[in-house]
Amino acid sequence: MLKRLVCIGCMVGAVTGCTWADDTESHSPALKTRWASDVSPHNPLPEYPRPQMVRAQWKSLNGPWDYSIVPLSTKEPPAAWDGKILVPFAAESLLSGVQRTVGEENLLWYRREFEVPPQWQGKRIILHFDAVDWESSVYVNGHEAGSHRGGYSRFSFDITPYLKEKGSQILEVKVWDPTDTHWQPRGKQVNDPKGIMYTAVTGIWQPVWIEPVGEASIESLSIEPDIDNARVTVIANTHLPEGKGGPAPPYYVRVEATGNGVSASTVGRPGQPIDLAIENPRLWSPEDPFLYDLQVTLFEQESPISSLAAKIDHVESYFGLRNVSLREDDTGITRIFLNRQPVFMFGPLDQGWWPDGLYTAPTDEALRYDIEVTRKLGYNMCRKHVKVESDRWYYWCDKLGLLVWQDMPNGDRAIHPAGGEITRTKESADNFRAELREVITQHQAHPSIVFWIPFNEGWGQFETREIVGWIKQQDPTRLVIGASGWNDIRGVGDAHDLHIYPGPGSPEPENRRAAVLGEFGGLGLPLPGHLWQEDRNWGYRSFKNQKELQAGYIKLINRLRPFIRLPGLSAAVYTQTTDVEGEVNGLMTYDREVMKLGSPEVVAANQSLYTQPKPIKWLAPTSRKHSTTARYTTTKPEEGWITPEYDDTAWKEGIGGFGNGRAWNAIPRTAWKTDDIWLRRKLVLQEAPQGEVVLLIYHDDTAEVYVNGHAVEPLIGADNHYRILPLSAAATDSLKAGENIVAVHCHNQENSPGFIDFGMAELVEKEEK
Repeated sequence: MLKRLVCIGCMVGAVTGCTWADDTESHSPALKTRWASDVSPHNPLPEYPRPQMVRAQWKSLNGPWDYSIVPLSTKEPPAAWDGKILVPFAAESLLSGVQRTVGEENLLWYRREFEVPPQWQGKRIILHFDAVDWESSVYVNGHEAGSHRGGYSRFSFDITPYLKEKGSQILEVKVWDPTDTHWQPRGKQVNDPKGIMYTAVTGIWQPVWIEPVGEASIESLSIEPDIDNARVTVIANTHLPEGKGGPAPPYYVRVEATGNGVSASTVGRPGQPIDLAIENPRLWSPEDPFLYDLQVTLFEQESPISSLAAKIDHVESYFGLRNVSLREDDTGITRIFLNRQPVFMFGPLDQGWWPDGLYTAPTDEALRYDIEVTRKLGYNMCRKHVKVESDRWYYWCDKLGLLVWQDMPNGDRAIHPAGGEITRTKESADNFRAELREVITQHQAHPSIVFWIPFNEGWGQFETREIVGWIKQQDPTRLVIGASGWNDIRGVGDAHDLHIYPGPGSPEPENRRAAVLGEFGGLGLPLPGHLWQEDRNWGYRSFKNQKELQAGYIKLINRLRPFIRLPGLSAAVYTQTTDVEGEVNGLMTYDREVMKLGSPEVVAANQSLYTQPKPIKWLAPTSRKHSTTARYTTTKPEEGWITPEYDDTAWKEGIGGFGNGRAWNAIPRTAWKTDDIWLRRKLVLQEAPQGEVVLLIYHDDTAEVYVNGHAVEPLIGADNHYRILPLSAAATDSLKAGENIVAVHCHNQENSPGFIDFGMAELVEKEEK
C-alpha cells in the first residue's frame, strides 16, 4: 500500500490553510466535480441541515476531525490519531482527505473538540447526526451518550449531562461498517466494486450539528395534507418535563400557515392531531410546486394566543398540499392520479453517487443541480435507488417539483429473479423494520415523496405482504410498490413493477394495481476524460458516439409511448441520472461535465409522454386476457407458409400462448417443448385499418413475423415481456376487410425458456362512438 501525505485544504481548493493527513491509498481516481473546489476545509455543507424544522440557533460541527482506523478488537479510543478527515465525507471518498478502505475487521474512530456558545447556558444541548454508516457509538468528554444502528436514518442525543460548564468539549465517535459481509441495509455498497455495485462508504456521511432547546421542546413534526377537506393536519411531537413537586403545567401548540394570500392559525395540544383549514388551497404539483410556510410554537399557558402566553419553543417549516392515489381513468384502466388527475410519471433512476464525495454531494449547489437538470430535461419524477438522501435533497425536490419514488436500501442476501423470498434471522429482520420505520417517519412530511419501495429485485426481499401492509398502515397518504422488478407478490402493493433492459415493456394493469416500468433503458456511452476507470465500463446497450446514443434513446422513448395506452402503463424509470463508477449509462457523465442526453430532441421526446395517448382498437388481442387460437406445427413447413393462400388444415390448433412453462411473466396454454414452432393466426377485419397498426409480441427466443406474407422487423434474441412494434408500410397496406393471416416462426435455444404469443392493434385518432 502506498503511503502519502494529503493536504485537505489544497485538495478541496481552499485559498488558505493546510491540514495534513497520513493516507494509506486504496484507490485514487482523478475524477471530481466542478463543486469540489467550492468545498470549505473548515465548514463544508454550511446550510441548515433540516429545512422542515428550522430553529434560529444552531452550530455546525462539520469540518476537520481527527481520525484513526484501528483493529476491531480495540476497546479504547486511539492514543494517537492517523490524521485529519473532513466531515461529513466518508473515509473512502476523495473529499474526506483520507480515501482509505476501512473494512469489517476495523473500527473507524473520530475525534474533535467544540465549544458550546455561552448564550446557550441553561439550555439542553442536542447533538444531531444526519447519517452514519453503519453502527456508531458516541462519546462526549469520555461518557457514552448513546449508540445507533442504521446508515440511512438520522439520530440525536441530549448531551447536556456530559458537558463541562465551560471551555472545550471532546466529541468522539466509533464506527463499525461490515458493508456486504453482513445483513444490514447497505444499498449498492460492496467491498469489491464492479458492474452495478459501487465503492463502500464508511462512517459519517451527512452533517453533524448541535442546537439548544429548553426543558420543553418540539422534537419532530408530522404533516399530513388533505386536499379533499382543504386542510393540513399537524402533530407536534414534543419533549415535556415532569412537574417539580406537582403536575407539569399544561402545554399548547399554535400552528400557523401562510401563503397564496392566506393566513390561518389554530391551537391544539402536543402529540395530538391539529387540523388547520386552508382557504382556496393551491395544490402542489411538478408544474406548480407551491409550498406554504408553517410556524409551530410551543406554549406553557392555557391561552397561547394571548400576550401573556409564554413561548417555550418555535420552529419554522413548510408543507405542500397534494394527494396521490390509484383510480380508474375514463377507459377503466387503473392508473396513478395526482391531485385527482391521471399523471404519467417518468424520470431517471437516481443513484445519488459522486466521484469525489461518493454518498455525499460536495455542496448544496451540487445537490440542487441534479434535480434542476432532471426537471429541465422534461422528467417529472425520479426513483431514488436503494439510498436515502439528506433532508436538503428532498427539500430541493419539494421546491423544484420533482416527484420521488423512495427505495429502502437493500441488505442481507439476494435471490434469483423467480426465487421467492428469503428467510432472515430475527436480528436482521428486526433491524430492517426499525430502520424502515425511521426512514418513513423522518421523511413523512415531504410532498415530493409519492411512493415507498421496500424491496428492489429480490435483494433481501422477505415477508413482502406483511411489510407492505405495515407501510400502508404507517403512511396511508402514499402508494407502495412491494417489490420493484423480479419477484412480484401478486396483488400486493399499489403497482406491478417490471424491470426490462433495454425494453421498453409493461405489465398488465390490475383492478387494484397500476402497471409501471420500474427500470428500463441503460443505454451506455463511455466518454474519455470523464470516466472513473479506463476499462470495464459498460451499459445495458452500448453506443459509439452521442449522435448514435441520442437516436437510440429517442427510438426507445417512441417505443415506450404506445404502452401508456396499451395495456395502460402509468410510469417508467429510465436508467439512469449519471454514470456511476463503471456504469456509463447516465444522462450525464459521472463528473456532471457532459450532458450526453440533453438535446432539444431528447427533451421533446420526454415531454411527448405526457400528452394524451391515442386510443386503441384491438384487431387481434394477445392471450394475456383473451382466449386466442392459432394453427401450429413443430415440423418445418414447405415454402409459402407465410402467405394467406397456404393450406394449413393439416396443422394442429392450439390456444395461445405457446411455451414450455419456464418463460418469465408468460402464461403458456399450449405446450411447446421443441426447438422451433410455426404458427398461423387468422384475422377477420370489418374494414381496413385507417390508423397506425402495431404488433404486440412476446418472443423467447428469436422470431420472424409476416402479415399477409410481408415481413415485420426481425426479432433477434429473447424478450421476457410483450413488445409493441409498428408494422412496416407494406404489412400495414396489406391489411384488408375480410380474412388476413399473421404467420410467425419462433426458434428457442436448447434448454432455454420458450414462449410465443402475439396480437395486433390499431392506434386511432379518437374514440369510436
